[in-house]
Amino acid sequence: MSMDAVSAHLVRLEIFHGLKPLQITEIVRHAERVVFKGGQVLIEDGRAGDAAIIVVGGEAVRTKAPMVRTEEEEPIEPGSMLGEMSMLIETDYSSTVVARSDVRALRITRDAMLTMMLEDPSLAEHLVAKVARRLHNIAAELRKIDVVLAASSTPDAAEEASGEGHLHTAGRSAGAMASH
Repeated sequence: MSMDAVSAHLVRLEIFHGLKPLQITEIVRHAERVVFKGGQVLIEDGRAGDAAIIVVGGEAVRTKAPMVRTEEEEPIEPGSMLGEMSMLIETDYSSTVVARSDVRALRITRDAMLTMMLEDPSLAEHLVAKVARRLHNIAAELRKIDVVLAASSTPDAAEEASGEGHLHTAGRSAGAMASH
């Protein structure tokens, strides 16, 4: 794999968007080039992760977590990054990915990333900003879900949404006042 070919895979990944070419080159230089043979596990659900893996070529599939009983497998496209957070923090992988053919990949280890971030604090700032933005977006989506769930779990909210709630609420208030 040439340096340019490897760099091309990195610049397509959202977490690396906006990095300077020199920063991308340093990440590529520190990345390990690996080949997983058909049947070999790239990452395994529940195992401690120490690196992100970028699939460069070959066929791999994500299998469902062991708790889910299904035969469905999700193909992993070349250019996909697996275990992204593992290159930044101590975390466990959350799925299992298995090579179906020989898979060429890059491993970006946490140790390599930490070394690069110490040498280039702007790289650390970039990655922190990307992760913070993603967490902010997740929190916003969870708030939307909370609102929908709260509205659907109360009878008054469902009635109000259908336009009938006003009469029922007024009737309950009058009845409640009469009983006191």
